[in-house]
Amino acid sequence: MAKVTGIGGVFFKSKDPTALAAWYAQHLGVELQPWGGVIFDWAADQQAQPAAGVTVWHVADADGDWFAPSTSAVMINYRVDDLLVLLQQLNAAGIATLKGPDDELNGRFAWVMDPDGNKVELWEPRDP
Repeated sequence: MAKVTGIGGVFFKSKDPTALAAWYAQHLGVELQPWGGVIFDWAADQQAQPAAGVTVWHVADADGDWFAPSTSAVMINYRVDDLLVLLQQLNAAGIATLKGPDDELNGRFAWVMDPDGNKVELWEPRDP
């Protein structure tokens, strides 16, 4: 049987895609290419060991509060190379940390909101 083997991309709408893209570039280092997107190469991730990377896919309960305070139906988890430094940069830019950093078995997590009201999960993977 043919099956899904991973996440090939994440796509979402914005009322002001140019401004939202600029926010992600300025604050999270996500530099969009001229075609309007970015391709994350896991081989370029200095935290990842060969074949160590995973992407989680999860269906959340529509009535749950996991994405709160966002009312969006989407939350994206971004791998980061240094969560504490990134949070300092975000806080210095006036972007509040909603929660975290939280230390978990598989790494360190924190959450912020983007200008469109989407909750953004930041994850610094723990060494395998």
